[in-house]
Amino acid sequence: MKQFFGKSPSGNLQEAVRGLRDPQLIMLLSNGDQFERHVKELEEIYPQVPSIGCIGKSYDTKVVEKGVGVVAFYDGVTATANVLEEVSVMPVKYIQRLEQDIHTINSSKDNTVCIDFCTGNDACALTTIFSALKHKNISLVGGTGDGGRVSANGRVYQDAVAYALVKNNNGRVKAYKENIYHQKENYRFIASKTDKANYIMGELNGRPARQVYQDILHVTEQEIQTQTFKNPFGKINGDDTCIISIKEVSGNALTCFRQVNDSDVLIMLELGDYQAIVKETIQTIQKDFPRLSAVFSVNCLFRYLLFTDNHYMGDYLREMSALGNHVGLVGYGEHYNNQFVNQSMTCVAFE
Repeated sequence: MKQFFGKSPSGNLQEAVRGLRDPQLIMLLSNGDQFERHVKELEEIYPQVPSIGCIGKSYDTKVVEKGVGVVAFYDGVTATANVLEEVSVMPVKYIQRLEQDIHTINSSKDNTVCIDFCTGNDACALTTIFSALKHKNISLVGGTGDGGRVSANGRVYQDAVAYALVKNNNGRVKAYKENIYHQKENYRFIASKTDKANYIMGELNGRPARQVYQDILHVTEQEIQTQTFKNPFGKINGDDTCIISIKEVSGNALTCFRQVNDSDVLIMLELGDYQAIVKETIQTIQKDFPRLSAVFSVNCLFRYLLFTDNHYMGDYLREMSALGNHVGLVGYGEHYNNQFVNQSMTCVAFE
């Protein structure tokens, strides 16, 4: 299979798709002002081609800040695209769509991946999607777009998760997640006084969450929102750690980008040697795939801001280009199988 990436910083879709012929799946990464127009125009240019889309920055060796980016798979791919609606209420009502798509393209764990773009309520959406994918052990990679809108097959949806099943007819696929954080000392917390609906964490070990965070890191209340780039929380999930970013201070509580429940066990994380970790990820993928066709990734907005602040984003994309054809989306939350995580990178590699 092959991967195409086209872009237009001015938002000219015709320019972005120049040279794209016979795509078997298209992913549209647009901006808030032009999204609906791009969705309609893309369907007119490539009618009947499966497509999903969202609002967000895209990249290959450089980041498309606004404008439009188009990712497409062709030459040896079987794909289908669809949507689960009402993700804030009952996405399971639409699960038969996904089950039918899995059957239609004859998916298997070794050659098929699910890529999704979500408008929100990610944990519920992922639990629903993975309930169908797990029967065939199909991996999932995706993220949250901006603006509360996604698209599938030429239509715009709110309160929905758009997904594509991508089958590599010529080789394997594999999903990866990169974590550039590790536990800070031995800090462990039991969360309480949480508001699941609003992602609020009230107390940690019986003390106000804001005060606990400030006391450990010696930061002012105003510095908390940027300190989370270096020190997010982590939730233990078996042998894995799910990263939880802080969104804002809410009185004595902290509002997060991911749901925290009463009695959740959390740890404090700190930033590791991210340049070394990126090199290790690249080496792992290259070892797993001596014949690599393409890599599609989702990088968290906070990683993008951290790397940009440290003048590393350009170097990061150049280093990832050693994998060959590497493109992706800057998301507002990352999906890896049934996990909704923050401040991470998830990707899928195609043989």
